[in-house]
Amino acid sequence: MSTQACITKQPGGLGFFERYLTAWVLLCIGVGIVLGKIAPNVARSLNGMAIHVGDAPIVSIPIAICLFFMMFPIMVKIDFGEVARAGKNAKPVLLTLIVNWGIKPFTMFAIATVFLGTLFHGLIGTNALDYVRMPLGLDLPVGTMHGVGTVVLHDGAKMLAVPLWRSYLAGCILLGLAPCTAMVLVWGFLARGNDGLTLMMVAINSLAMLVLYGPLGGFLLGVGRLPVPWQALLLSISIYVALPLVAGYVSRRWIMAAKGPTWFRERFVHILTPITITALLATLILLFSFKGDIIVSNPLTILWIAIPLSIQTMFIFGLTYLLARVFKLSYRDAAPAAMIGASNNFEVAIATAVMLFGLSSGAALATVVGVLIEVPIMLMLVRICLRTAGWFPESGRDEPASVRSAA
Repeated sequence: MSTQACITKQPGGLGFFERYLTAWVLLCIGVGIVLGKIAPNVARSLNGMAIHVGDAPIVSIPIAICLFFMMFPIMVKIDFGEVARAGKNAKPVLLTLIVNWGIKPFTMFAIATVFLGTLFHGLIGTNALDYVRMPLGLDLPVGTMHGVGTVVLHDGAKMLAVPLWRSYLAGCILLGLAPCTAMVLVWGFLARGNDGLTLMMVAINSLAMLVLYGPLGGFLLGVGRLPVPWQALLLSISIYVALPLVAGYVSRRWIMAAKGPTWFRERFVHILTPITITALLATLILLFSFKGDIIVSNPLTILWIAIPLSIQTMFIFGLTYLLARVFKLSYRDAAPAAMIGASNNFEVAIATAVMLFGLSSGAALATVVGVLIEVPIMLMLVRICLRTAGWFPESGRDEPASVRSAA
């Protein structure tokens, strides 16, 4: 593609929703807070629409529907035949696997523990409690200790009362465990990265998430002294990752055979993109309508959670970007590798937090804060990539400055 083509395509590469995603997120937060104030029972009623296992509401139907439409368009874009050929460019793929599964979850745990459990502990409230769902399969009597939680009756149901900061920590852990599979395609495009390699890394990390998300999540949540609902954690992967993955694979094969690859790329994928963003925004309205009172009464809560998440994002980006230079990757490979390491799959994190701990939990709120910081921070990191392209071989350093500033 010519330089001029890049200049004209970059600004128009994002659709209307994606281009102003930060504004839509802020708008939905406001709508959710207002809705929570004028109709406080709406979110509770929606959360009551759930699939139960025994007496435990495990899958929120509204959240499950929204998450399916968020994940399906990403999964349907994956060409699984390319995954087998990723070995031809193994270094960036290996780098993302090491960072996403060997480093990132543990640095998230450490950074969030230092800030939420020590530096901000008094600001959050040393005696502040959160009420989370009982782990799947447990029916303990009231007053029983489980991990750092105590079984209590809350709104007529058995819940675990846990320290509020630990609930926030759980949400941060779930974010750190989920590498981005959606917006990273946008970040890589804006940074003029290798789009084909980005898609391969997304596919491979999505498959790795099926295997590693449950075990690593259970381990880190256990280290964090929170109850470990193993069955629910694995069920969340099945519903929120495996189901759209299978649906995307089958749909892609059927559409390619029936309509051809050109119709698939130029018509079908573009139809689904606004549906994805709409489902995300609907989820935000739902979550913030229930958390409206907390945000209004203590808006600094968002700040306390956002600080460690922001530090983690920038640290992982810097580490991956530096390692990419050490490994002598080209810029077009280094940029998307750093992006997929820094960004998070907040769709899966939100869904898992809601299913494991409840829609009203601090863990769910922490994952939503991940959405708030994702767009502005990642756009900043895109600009850093464009301005430092000359650090890498094959960086296109002679391209006009207008291309570098297009993001």
